[in-house]
Amino acid sequence: MTSRIARIEVIPVFSPASSANDLDGTADTVIVKVFDEEGRYGFGEADAPPGAVKSFLEMPTAHLWSRNAGEILVGEDPLEIAAIWQKLYDGTFWPGRRGLGIHAISAIDIALHDLAGKQLGVPAYKLMGGARRQKLRPYCTIFPGLAQGRGIAELMREIGRQFDTALASGFRAVKMEVLFYDLVTDRELVDLIHEGRKMLGDEITMAVDFGYRWHNWHDALFVLERVADANIFFAEATLQHDDLAGHARLAEKSSIRIGGAEAAATRFEVREWLTVGKVGVVQPNIGRGGGLTEIRRIADMCELFGAEVVPHGWKTGITSAAGRHFQAACPAAPVFEYVSPLVFDSPLRRELVSPEPAVVDGFMELPTGPGLGVELNEELVARWRVD
Repeated sequence: MTSRIARIEVIPVFSPASSANDLDGTADTVIVKVFDEEGRYGFGEADAPPGAVKSFLEMPTAHLWSRNAGEILVGEDPLEIAAIWQKLYDGTFWPGRRGLGIHAISAIDIALHDLAGKQLGVPAYKLMGGARRQKLRPYCTIFPGLAQGRGIAELMREIGRQFDTALASGFRAVKMEVLFYDLVTDRELVDLIHEGRKMLGDEITMAVDFGYRWHNWHDALFVLERVADANIFFAEATLQHDDLAGHARLAEKSSIRIGGAEAAATRFEVREWLTVGKVGVVQPNIGRGGGLTEIRRIADMCELFGAEVVPHGWKTGITSAAGRHFQAACPAAPVFEYVSPLVFDSPLRRELVSPEPAVVDGFMELPTGPGLGVELNEELVARWRVD
């Protein structure tokens, strides 16, 4: 018999090494711990403003549709994860049906998978139905940071350095971030993407993140048509996030898979990306879109639409661990995003959890530890918590 939930703790954490002028999602996080009656805890994180998530989860109950999350959780069996998800969803309907409320539930859901796995002594992916593949395939995101006064030659040198480090670290799939904006024209961007492909060689899987560069699908298509010969796996963040009609036109015309839904919450919102936006790859964040419970539902739905799921995952090692269990359990996920601490210099990503799995010839082994299979650096949390 499992031990029931006793309490939760919400901990905002901020890295003093971060820069507010950049676009680094590993600069902060909010950790949610779910404790059982025997003192064990599972932990998760949300990719959302830490203070806002803490306020949402700790707000007092107002009525049946606006309940305190801790009150909903206390006394529940942590193995009944999907049932708890529904109780949280229904109990926070009024203030949090989308957006922040779902982000907060995501952290709890990840923590429940960790806690239940620890109670049973099994990896979290077994709670999701078991392994659907024998090895995991991460892709390494290559991000030189925003320009901040640097020229394009310096940014490309940093991309090349990160490419080399990623390949030396065992990755065989990468995503090139080209958030160059006004620094280059569209024609120049085409040349830079070809340069990136030349750096990698023909055998490495390569995706491209455009950082919501365009407001018109015609402009996006101009570039995608001219880089099709670079064998681009998928194109991320081409148009403005809510331009579903534009995404549909672009997906119809482009030979490259079009990605979207990075900020989407729940399967209901992702369904619009599939039916209206017609994207071939959906990219909701596990720590924003509803946790492991909801991302699995999204993956099941994508199988029906002939689409793939490649979740956004630019956060700490907690999200990286959740991504491993997600890909293990969901066949519609050909790769998953991985921020490698060997490639991208982030103290919070590097030090918050351990161990860090090895990548060998493009693949990781299935997780074997209970729950998420990683341990929290409590000393770092105590030092960098901001509440």
